[in-house]
Amino acid sequence: MMNHTLATQYTIEDLRYLMRRLRDPETGCPWDLKQSFRSITSHTLEEVYEVVDAIERDDITHLGEELGDLLFQIIFYSQLAEEQGQFSFEEIINTITHKLIRRHPHVFPEGTLESSRLSMAESEIVEIKQVWEAIKRQERLDKGSGKTLDDIPMALPALNRAIKLQKRAASVGFDWPDVQPVVEKINEELIELDIEIKGGDRDRMADELGDLLFSCVNLARHLKIDPEASMRGANEKFKRRFESMELLAGEKKIEDYSADQLESLWREVKQAE
Repeated sequence: MMNHTLATQYTIEDLRYLMRRLRDPETGCPWDLKQSFRSITSHTLEEVYEVVDAIERDDITHLGEELGDLLFQIIFYSQLAEEQGQFSFEEIINTITHKLIRRHPHVFPEGTLESSRLSMAESEIVEIKQVWEAIKRQERLDKGSGKTLDDIPMALPALNRAIKLQKRAASVGFDWPDVQPVVEKINEELIELDIEIKGGDRDRMADELGDLLFSCVNLARHLKIDPEASMRGANEKFKRRFESMELLAGEKKIEDYSADQLESLWREVKQAE
């Protein structure tokens, strides 16, 4: 929980100073001194998920604290980069500000932070998205990569990466026209998976299962549903229902129930919701 009653109010510069102290070769923290870009990536991912978790649980009380933890990760990376003469925190701020101004010509028409325009009509939103994608395509070309899908990070969770791949492909016209052919594709993939299950080849089963999951993500995209959030919701629903089954079981252990008894408990829990 964030404490707003502390007398001392620290700033971003104080946080950067703290980071330099942690990395001081003589008086710093032994753990922080051992860290590298690669060694803290797992901590960064953990902090991102904790931010998302606080939002998903509507835990706004703790959200500010989790955002602070995530901000510290950026401060950590910038300190490591400064020590190696790669880039500074100021350069991070400068680069992202330039990028956002460049990508929002509908807000900063003259390409400066101070420039502005009149309010936009709702009909302009589609055009804005097209301009956004065109600008990003040009940025990829400027970086020396003309390939449409090149810069989508491999480290993204698989569902998130799938939807980004699909959105990027759709931005250049490679997409189903509406939901129905996507549903038909899912049915097709189910049939192909069933064939491979009967064939017993695990590699081919895994391949077809991947195609099925990819098609399900495509359906979520066409329905404008975040598949990652939808999956988190399904996970929590399953957890809630299973725990309700355990309560119904009482003194008896779940593992002592037969399959039919477990199915009966499951149906009872679902009907009670």
